[in-house]
Amino acid sequence: MASNTIIKQRWSENRGLKTWQPKVVAALCLCDALVITFTIIFSHIVSFGFNNAEVLGRFGASWNYTATGFVLAILWFITLDISNSRNIRYLGQGTDEYRLVFKATTYFFCGLAIFSYMTKVDFARTYIFIAYPLGVGLLLAARWSLRRYLVHWRRRGRALTRVLVISDTESGKHLYDILTEAQLSGLNPVAFYLPGYSEGKVISDVEAPILGYSTDSQEILRVCVENNIQAVAVSSGHRLTPKQLRTLGWDLAASHIKLILAPAMTDIAGPRIHTQPLNGVPLIHVSTPRMEGFSALVKRTIDIVCSALGLIILAPLLIVVGIIIKLDGGPIFFFQERVGYRGETFKMAKFRSMVTNAEELKKELEGQNQGNGVLFKMADDPRVTKVGKFIRKYSIDELPQLWNVLVGDMSLVGPRPPLETEVNQYEEEAYRRLLVKPGITGLWQVSGRSDLSWEESIRLDLYYVENWSIIGDFIILFRTVRAVFAKKGAY
Repeated sequence: MASNTIIKQRWSENRGLKTWQPKVVAALCLCDALVITFTIIFSHIVSFGFNNAEVLGRFGASWNYTATGFVLAILWFITLDISNSRNIRYLGQGTDEYRLVFKATTYFFCGLAIFSYMTKVDFARTYIFIAYPLGVGLLLAARWSLRRYLVHWRRRGRALTRVLVISDTESGKHLYDILTEAQLSGLNPVAFYLPGYSEGKVISDVEAPILGYSTDSQEILRVCVENNIQAVAVSSGHRLTPKQLRTLGWDLAASHIKLILAPAMTDIAGPRIHTQPLNGVPLIHVSTPRMEGFSALVKRTIDIVCSALGLIILAPLLIVVGIIIKLDGGPIFFFQERVGYRGETFKMAKFRSMVTNAEELKKELEGQNQGNGVLFKMADDPRVTKVGKFIRKYSIDELPQLWNVLVGDMSLVGPRPPLETEVNQYEEEAYRRLLVKPGITGLWQVSGRSDLSWEESIRLDLYYVENWSIIGDFIILFRTVRAVFAKKGAY
C-alpha cells in the first residue's frame, strides 16, 4: 500500500518536473511535420508545377499525386518516430540524433523505391530526386537549430535531468565529474547514494550530498521521491546484489525514474560496444578497432586523394604566403624532426612563423613557459614574427604538412606529432598514441589546442587510437574548420 502511495506521488511530481521534455518532443514533431510538408509540396511544384499530376500504376491504374504526397508525408513522419530519432536521450550532444534522422529518411526512400519496383508504380524520378536530399538537409538543419536552443537552456541550468549517483566513493566521484563536465547531455548529478557502506563515509572535493547507505530498494526509492530525482546512475563499486539491483530497477521503472548503468571502462566510443543478452544478463562486448587491412587502405586512399587535391587547390595561397615569408627575411619553410608511426622519425614541414634563431632563444624563455608541462607554449611568444602570428591564428602554417600526408609520413587525422624530447617523457600508456600515424588535425585540434593540459592531450590522443573510424575522421575534419575560424587556443 505504501509502495502504491509512493508511485502515485512520484507520478504526480513527474508531471510537473519534466515539463521541458514533452515541450521539446512537441517541438521536434512540429518541425519534422513542417519540413516534410514543405518538402513534399516543393517537390510537387518543381516536378509538375501547380498541376495535379497522377502516379501511374499496374494495369493502367493511377493515383492522384496530391493524395499520394499526403500519404507519403504521414509515412515519412511515422518512420522518423519508429527510428527513435525523437528520443530525449539523444538530444543535445553527440551525433546519434542526426544519424537516426538520416538513416530513417534513407530507409524510407529506399522502401519507396522497392515498393515502386514491386508494384510497378511509376513515381516521377524528379519528384524523388528532389524530395530525398532536400528533406534530409532540412530535417538535419531543423534538428541542429532546436539543439542550439536546448544547449542554450542547459547552459543556463534548465532542461536538465536530476541524477542520483549510486556507487562507491572513488567510482562515484569519477562519474560525477564526467556528468558535470558533460552538462549539455542533460544529465545533472545532484547527490550520491552509497549502498552497503557505513554511515558517515564521505566523498572529498564534491559538494553534492550523500543521501543514504541502505541497500533496500524501497529506501532508495523514498530518497529519490523526497529529492525529486529523475534518473539513477549506477556505477561500479556499489554493494547491491544482482537481485537487489533488479528489484531497484523494477521500483524505479514503476515510478517513472530512469535507470542508467555506467560500466567501469572509460573512453569507449559507442560503435565499439555491443550488448549480448545471455540468460537474462546483458553482456557488454568491447571491440578494438584495428587500423589495418581494408580500413587502413581506405584511410590511406583518402589521405592521398585529399592531400593531392589540397596541394593543387591551395597552390596559389601557398605561393603567396611563401613570398610574404621570404620578403620578411629568412627561409620559407621550417623543418622539424618529429616522431611518427611506431617511433619512426620524419621531417615535418611548416611555414616558418618564428625568427631564424628561435631554438636558441627558447632556452632563455623556459622560465616563462605557459604550456602544459611537457610542451613549450607562450600565448605571446616574442619569437613569433608578425606574419607568423597571422598564419598561426588560422593554422595556415600547418598547410605544408599536406606534403607529409602525401608521402605517407602523416595522415590528415591523427594524434599530434610529438617531438623526440616529449616522447622521452612519456609514461607507458602514452606510447599507444604512436600506434597510428600522426595527423595534421585531431581531437586535440578541435578540443582546445594549446589550452589543453598535457594529461587531457594524451587522453584525447588515446581515445582516438582506441576508437578510430572513417566516419570519426570526417567528423573531426568538419569540426577542424570550425575550430580554425574560432581561433581558440591557437598560439
